Amino acid sequence: MVANSPSPRKIIHCDCDCFYAAVEVLDNPRFGGRPLAVGGSAEQRGVIATCNYEARAFGVRSAMPTGKALRLCPDLILVPPRMNRYREVSRKIMAIYRDYSEQIEPLSLDEAYIDVTGARACQGSATLIAEEIRRRVRQEVGVTVSAGVAPNKFIAKVASDWNKPDGLKVVTPEQVPEFVQALPIESLYGVGKVTAARIRNMGVSTCGELQQFSLVELEQEFGSFGTRLYQLCRGIDEREVSTSRVRKSVSVEETFPQDLDREECLEQLPGLFEDLMARLQRVASRAPIDKSFVKLRFADFVSTTLERQQQPSREGFEALFEEAFRRGMRKVRLLGLGVRFREPERFQGQLDLFETSV
Repeated sequence: MVANSPSPRKIIHCDCDCFYAAVEVLDNPRFGGRPLAVGGSAEQRGVIATCNYEARAFGVRSAMPTGKALRLCPDLILVPPRMNRYREVSRKIMAIYRDYSEQIEPLSLDEAYIDVTGARACQGSATLIAEEIRRRVRQEVGVTVSAGVAPNKFIAKVASDWNKPDGLKVVTPEQVPEFVQALPIESLYGVGKVTAARIRNMGVSTCGELQQFSLVELEQEFGSFGTRLYQLCRGIDEREVSTSRVRKSVSVEETFPQDLDREECLEQLPGLFEDLMARLQRVASRAPIDKSFVKLRFADFVSTTLERQQQPSREGFEALFEEAFRRGMRKVRLLGLGVRFREPERFQGQLDLFETSV
């Protein structure tokens, strides 16, 4: 007799709509219906953290330089970020999530996975739980949440973006094979611009097309990540909702009011190094440091990151900077230093668990 296979998980991915901007409108109703962005000032070389849909209609996007955003939308309302207020609102939202499950994995202040596989609320229906969560957040907090319901994290995250803003998308286990067929390969977890370009060079643009490649072929092309691609393009994702997150890196960076040349950057390194060491002390991780890295963004907004397996030191960061600078050989608008911790499977010992922000 063959044992019954385990029941599919019931995962909800909740994502607040334009969260920072939504909180600003919540606190200042006169901003409602007007293009609004949260970010740094143009005079200080700031960037947009987030913006509402009214601003997006003008082409304004997150991570865009504020100066460019204001050129696209001269009537844009620009407000500085208020992180304490956003954290306060986030705590209220997360408290609502905990009424339905203790299996919650926050990804940021406004985004989380919720495993409701064994939940009793709403007759155990993940769809009804997601609807009730969205209703309560709207009524009790005053912002809107889009949600995706699916048997795994990958599909749930894609689904939450399906009917934004203020939307809900449900993908049942039976619907997964058809759902993934037309998904662009950029939607796959871990596929960034570089990997996406490699896949597209294979003549592949959708998950359905990627399914035509065997596991062996994908592993030959992408190494161990090929296994992940093989699974994800078929809608397979066995990752559990993790209630604790291990910090993978710590970094500091500074965007300068005026572009700096090589010598001026070298003068900034000691101060940044001290800031990094202070932040590392606050984190107090027992995970061994695996790599040090330097990040540069040049005056033309081209970025480069160089990392090496070495412990953090002033001399080491100077050497990394010199090598990274030679990639562009032009003035720099942003300089960052950081370290990456060793992955858990690569060392013995217990890791400390930390919040998502320091």
